[in-house]
Amino acid sequence: MRTRSAENGTPLSTDPGDPREWCALAARRLAEDRPEDALEAARRAVDHDPGAEHAAGWGYRLASLAFERLGRSAEAVAAAEEAVRLAPGSWAARLRLGAALRHVPGRWRESRAQAARAMRYAPQEPDPHVLAGDLALLRGEHRAAEGAYREALRLLDGHAGARVGLGLALLRWESPRDHHDPAWPVDPRETGRARRALESWARQTRLLLAAALVAAAVTAFGTGLTTWAEIGGGAVLAAVVVITLRQARRVRLWPYVPGMLARDVWLAASVSVTPVALAAYVAAVATLPRAVSRSAAGDLDGAWAVLAGTVLLNGVAVFVLRVLAEAWRGRPVAALAQFAAAGGDRTARRAADVTLWLVAGRAWSVLAAVAVAARITGEPRWAAVAPVVLLAPAWAYGGTRRSRSPRSPQRPHGLRDSQGLYDSRGPHGPRDRRLSGRAHGGDRWLVAAAVTLAAASAALGGSALLAVYGRGRADDLAWWCGAGALAAFAAVFAARSARAWWQGSPGPWRASLIMHDGRGDRLPGDAGPPVGLSGDVRRTFTHAREVVLSCAAPGGPRALAVGAVGAIGPGGELRLIAADDAWEAAERDPRVAVFAADPAERGFWVEVRGIAVGDPEAGVLRVTPEHVTVGEFPGRHQGRARVG
Repeated sequence: MRTRSAENGTPLSTDPGDPREWCALAARRLAEDRPEDALEAARRAVDHDPGAEHAAGWGYRLASLAFERLGRSAEAVAAAEEAVRLAPGSWAARLRLGAALRHVPGRWRESRAQAARAMRYAPQEPDPHVLAGDLALLRGEHRAAEGAYREALRLLDGHAGARVGLGLALLRWESPRDHHDPAWPVDPRETGRARRALESWARQTRLLLAAALVAAAVTAFGTGLTTWAEIGGGAVLAAVVVITLRQARRVRLWPYVPGMLARDVWLAASVSVTPVALAAYVAAVATLPRAVSRSAAGDLDGAWAVLAGTVLLNGVAVFVLRVLAEAWRGRPVAALAQFAAAGGDRTARRAADVTLWLVAGRAWSVLAAVAVAARITGEPRWAAVAPVVLLAPAWAYGGTRRSRSPRSPQRPHGLRDSQGLYDSRGPHGPRDRRLSGRAHGGDRWLVAAAVTLAAASAALGGSALLAVYGRGRADDLAWWCGAGALAAFAAVFAARSARAWWQGSPGPWRASLIMHDGRGDRLPGDAGPPVGLSGDVRRTFTHAREVVLSCAAPGGPRALAVGAVGAIGPGGELRLIAADDAWEAAERDPRVAVFAADPAERGFWVEVRGIAVGDPEAGVLRVTPEHVTVGEFPGRHQGRARVG
């Protein structure tokens, strides 16, 4: 008689006390994006098996993943560490610990070490490479991240997380905390406070200087009280000192400030332009008498105007430069191809929309440069290249429609349909695949922006054509129509940005790009069940007269005799009593194979491929099974090998 779970009546098994069945239920709940229910099922698995040996740490891995999705990082790390203690040779446990550690401040290096171990234990699995790519991307190491993601896609073409990560690497994406190096042993909240203090100092100082210069200029030019304007302008410098001292006290991590400025170029620009604005302000106030005398003669001093412009417009200049630089950074067309290949993944669709805005921003900047060049030089034929500018955005948009959907995602190792663990009826299943049929540029504001770009391109191209045929007034009118269309694009972008800011939704800027969170219709590899040993395999190792360990050696594969199998854990872990040469071989390459035979009693031979990790305290090699093959010795029926 089948029983049902307490949560929602889902069938479990004939034995609700089996911890593996509770783990299977937890995996199903994670696939359905229900971390609370998954955590409850994982806890029941651990409660039914206090040592968690029957499931070899599976329950702890699932609990860790549920904790991570609930934002409980410390508990996720604790559960993952317990999974590693129970199965130190499990690549899935190492991967889970590495993924959990990356969310804990100051433990990035430990996370990278665990990811490296997982790759060493299971180089054929894509998920450890994806974690390595994520860690590199968080630190801004785009080349390393790109290589790791490409290796993951070589192993599994349909890995949505690898596709999104590769697209972000191609865009040269920076994390929201781009000022903070995750390898630093400090809390990012501390460096965040230091960054806010530096930004506040720069912003308050520049705004104060701009307001003071306007007041001084109005006093000097309007009333002729130049001396009083100079005195008032000089007194403002005392306020600058007060602001500087107050914000400096908030920066408690001065040794990290140079590194923060090196990592965050726009923070460095904001901080660096402030002394320039201060120097320009002092010079402008000091030269007010000359400015007044010349203004009275109707000829404003050009040098003073440059100084005033530096004080008043430095923030605008930095903002415009940042917008253009962010639009032109990376390879958005190549990134769009990766986002499109991720199919109906929600993160990929969001990234594709933002990337299309970046491509549109590039097209707008080129059209604006063409329009300005045509006006300044007085040669409308410059605008003849305008129609060609839209080829790149059209190709990028068409690429999102032409790109085929990737192959169906591979199921994680051991998640069989008979267990119901691979369930695509969740929030990321077929419904999202239907959504993938929409254009990535489903944003109506983006469509409006594309229309304005097309109108600007046509109008500017028309002005060049009319200039060729000597239609002076007509080509001038066409140029103004093109300029108006470019202004309309800026208005659409501003309205879309304001709407996103008001609603708290993703906007048309780089800051809206996010990394993949691992959710989807494919569970990550660290949620898969361990490989156990059947009763026949256990009896074969128990009664075997000879056990052989096969391992890698400098000259090729090498077979070493093992003294005995000291014990077999309930979860299937082999604990071998071996000589020093076996320990040395396992340190060189932990991927080993253990052979055992018992021809006299049962006629079986067994091959267990797994990861060997030395346990100095117990004096044994602990081999975590990854693949088991069972066969019979040739005889009358010529038995064949089979998976155990």
